[in-house]
Amino acid sequence: MCSAVDLGKPIPETEHGVSVCLPTWADVVGYEEKEERVVSAMECGYPRFFCHPKARELFQRAEARDGSGRRAVVFPSKGAALRCREFVEARDGVRGEVAAFEAGGLWVLLVEKAGVEGALKYWQHSGEIVSSRLASAVLAGRVLEEGGEAKGELRERLASLSGQGEENVFLYQNGMSGVYAVHRAVTAMRPEFKSVQLEFPYVDVLKVQEQFGAGAHFFELDDSGDLGPLRALLEREEVSAVYCEMAANPLLRSVDLEGVAGLLDGRGVPLVVDDTVGTVVNVDAYRWADVVTTSLTKCFSGVGDVMGGSVVLRDDSPFRDDFASFFGADAAEDLYGADAVVLALNSRDFVERVEEKNRTAEAIYEYLSAHPKVAEVWYPKGCSTQVSYDAVRREGGGYSCLLSFLLEEAAVTTPRFYDVLRISKGPSLGTNYSLVCPYTLLAYYDELEWAEGCGVSRYLLRLSVGLEGVEDLRGRLEEALGGIYN
Repeated sequence: MCSAVDLGKPIPETEHGVSVCLPTWADVVGYEEKEERVVSAMECGYPRFFCHPKARELFQRAEARDGSGRRAVVFPSKGAALRCREFVEARDGVRGEVAAFEAGGLWVLLVEKAGVEGALKYWQHSGEIVSSRLASAVLAGRVLEEGGEAKGELRERLASLSGQGEENVFLYQNGMSGVYAVHRAVTAMRPEFKSVQLEFPYVDVLKVQEQFGAGAHFFELDDSGDLGPLRALLEREEVSAVYCEMAANPLLRSVDLEGVAGLLDGRGVPLVVDDTVGTVVNVDAYRWADVVTTSLTKCFSGVGDVMGGSVVLRDDSPFRDDFASFFGADAAEDLYGADAVVLALNSRDFVERVEEKNRTAEAIYEYLSAHPKVAEVWYPKGCSTQVSYDAVRREGGGYSCLLSFLLEEAAVTTPRFYDVLRISKGPSLGTNYSLVCPYTLLAYYDELEWAEGCGVSRYLLRLSVGLEGVEDLRGRLEEALGGIYN
């Protein structure tokens, strides 16, 4: 999925594909600039950023039923709709109405046009969305699947891999809805204090902290990973929680979890780690994290045709009971049963796939690092923070399937390279097929100067390595690198 004719098609080519093909640099810019040529071709998009056609159909049905001319956004629960209403009122000064949808336990926020942008921002950042399978079932009037057996299989698998009890595994509609559930729990426990984000994170992990609750402190660590700035902050003020990723997306740097946990000891502050990139196969964040969040959409599924997320509590964390109580009362699991069935099936060979992609990605890292046309490569191995990654790397664990790189003379060469590269082009990561994207353009198009100030170039390319094999991928990269100056 990398040619001009593939523009706007789902990756994979199924109704429930979670990625979308943006085959040229101009297409990526056109998508961000909302060019009609690109927008009209979009059959789908990453579901939190682009409402799936079935979800939009639900919105339209709700608007027609209401008949007042107000716009509708449908949510999987009453709580989500109420939280969105509160967010839109605070953001835009527009108060909507929350009402029950006609079926499926869904709820709708009806709001004037001025509040629609805010409602869709909430949809994106919170992850509290209606999945494509749930929307399809409701529209067709089908009996909704509970998926109890599949959810049990998922909990058992995640508990076994993490070494934690099944009662400490919670399942969510996607990774961000899990992150948001954790953040709401943290905010409820320590509402007056800001959280801390260590290292440049995935875009919405920081947005959740900034836009919901008391706000966030954001710290980029230097090449040594020095925790001095965090130590100084903790000495002068209270914080609600510390968040980081293992490894951080897209620069693949790693935080000294043991050092952070030592600074937090006795302060009543939980450490929340996202292991989506590293995966539980490669890293054991539970050595020091109180809570681990994961986007199951990515490596765990691999197929790219279903979304899911998990929150796993460390068995012996002092915060375990508080989190579990909150999840039971105010942040109930929201993974739809039919999605759980697909996710359980997709993940049965999770470990083997991760191990194979580890080997291929490491070989591609070595290849790109030695290439004269590549200016810089980011990967958990070989970077200044590798020692922090290795401190939680499991015996036999690898360095993940994800790497980022920057070409020499990037402003000139990157668009040409991207256009001719014969690798599927679209957002997401961890799929069984390789995916490449201009990450900074897609995630930070309206904040490019800020991102570049954090060391994330607008010409950065992120490559998620699939199962094609080393020679196949290396040949495709070499072909595109050979043509960038033509």
